[in-house]
Amino acid sequence: MSGRLGGGSVRSVGDPVDDSVDDTVFARPPEADAFDALRGVPARIDLSPGVPDLAAFPRAAWLRAERAVLRTLAASDFGYGDPRGTPALRHAVAHWLARNRGVRVDPDDVVIVAGVAQALGLLAQVLGRDGVTEIAVEDPGSLGARQHLRNWDLGTPPVPVDGEGIRVDELRSGGAPAVLVTPAHQFPTGVVLGGARRRELMRWAEDGGLVIEDDYDAEHRYDRPPVPALRAMLPERVCYAGSVSKVLAPALRVGWLIVPTAYQNSVIEAKRYADLGNAVLPQLVLAAMMGSGELERHLRFARRRHRRRRDAMIEAIARHLPGAVVHGAAAGLHLLITFDDSVSDTDLAAAALLRGVKTQPLSWHGQRPGPPGLVLGYGASAPTDIAEGVAVIADVHRQS
Repeated sequence: MSGRLGGGSVRSVGDPVDDSVDDTVFARPPEADAFDALRGVPARIDLSPGVPDLAAFPRAAWLRAERAVLRTLAASDFGYGDPRGTPALRHAVAHWLARNRGVRVDPDDVVIVAGVAQALGLLAQVLGRDGVTEIAVEDPGSLGARQHLRNWDLGTPPVPVDGEGIRVDELRSGGAPAVLVTPAHQFPTGVVLGGARRRELMRWAEDGGLVIEDDYDAEHRYDRPPVPALRAMLPERVCYAGSVSKVLAPALRVGWLIVPTAYQNSVIEAKRYADLGNAVLPQLVLAAMMGSGELERHLRFARRRHRRRRDAMIEAIARHLPGAVVHGAAAGLHLLITFDDSVSDTDLAAAALLRGVKTQPLSWHGQRPGPPGLVLGYGASAPTDIAEGVAVIADVHRQS
């Protein structure tokens, strides 16, 4: 989970919004309500990262699957279910992960959760009771993930990320017993964890470390083959979390968590006391879509749309921001752009927002000083809006 937001309104891009916008959103370090506050600000063009093409949600396929599920449900199926999730969805997820992520898992080991956010909360509770006081995180890395871990009183020491991914030598020297990583498409830099670095991280795990793998948008890839999940390499030292938020929509609040055997009972207990389990009907509908091939058909369709939007953003950056460096273009739903000058990225994001364009400053996602930059999502915006939004960002950058 990586600070992905939605929102939008009908203002003109050239018109300012509220004069207090930068005071309430960007003028102070991000607090617990930062994403809620940013989501609540009206903007005609929303380039927030982490949101897929919501207009492409397969409504007809979802309705067909829901009708088919309702025709076969017994009255007893509307009662309380298994806190781990319905057997149908746990089987469907196990097959999905085997086909798409190279992860072989017994359906009984899958726990259905309310997105990766809840997965992190459950792990934080379980590990905290096990004596863990801190979980290392990538730097830069997801502000949202840090917030969820800190909510459970866990420290989040930063570990730098370079062109090959997380610096495992720094992780070792830091001494944290666990680490949260986004190896398939690092948030926000877009770096893929390199082969040598993956092996180095697995050696760290074999020496007693625990890896939490957030596989948040690994299904969206354009210019490279899929990267196997870390869970496939060392299942007893990797906790694996994923969801349909980037494939279908965040509003569904459906994800999955797979943990080493030693933590399974504790995670299930934490899930039971959290909410007695996810709502059953959406689980069964999603299982039907996974089993029928509808979800994979939708994913292929969405990839084509997302690729066109990514290309539109790259083209607009090249035209309007030729001095910016683009990172992470081969996969995912966002780009990172960094600047060589001394511009304040929070001031830049605030100025763009006053012009009706919403994005996130890179500094929000870093714990240590780094280059200024913006995290630009392209999944939920039309190519024309993307081009216009980048032009506005370029204009405020020139004036900064």
